[in-house]
Amino acid sequence: MPAQSLRLRPPHNRVERRAIGWWITQELLAALIPAVVLVVLAIAIEPARFWLLLVMIIILVIGIPYAVVVPLWRYSVHRWETTADAVYAKTGWLWQERRIAPMSRIQTVDTERGPLEQLFRLSSVTVTTASAAGPIKIVGLDHQLAADLVQRLTASTQAAPGDAT
Repeated sequence: MPAQSLRLRPPHNRVERRAIGWWITQELLAALIPAVVLVVLAIAIEPARFWLLLVMIIILVIGIPYAVVVPLWRYSVHRWETTADAVYAKTGWLWQERRIAPMSRIQTVDTERGPLEQLFRLSSVTVTTASAAGPIKIVGLDHQLAADLVQRLTASTQAAPGDAT
């Protein structure tokens, strides 16, 4: 199908529901690790104890609600889909981005599984194109679905006409 007739629309598929737990864990770690460091410093540095504990409380008061609300919001927004013509992705929470990459423009397809992703049996798929906007990243996919998606996209891009530039 020529690029001119490519139908632009929002993607349909949600990311894996386990991604909520993965995102919550990431955000909690981002708040709890500095809080623990501040407590240790407050114990060790008597004159600065009040200020260190105050900063720790501020981090927790902001960080814990953020760690609960943002992952739920991200789950409601993040979508992805592949068709014979393109890869579609929608990401973000306050600033939302919708990206579409025609199959003929895809250069590489990769998977990534960090330690927390492995714990939640998730993977991320990165679709690299010749676009100056950078790659399309689909996060929070079931690890087996991600492997199947990479295999499907690799086969589709090999069959798509064009030079991906």
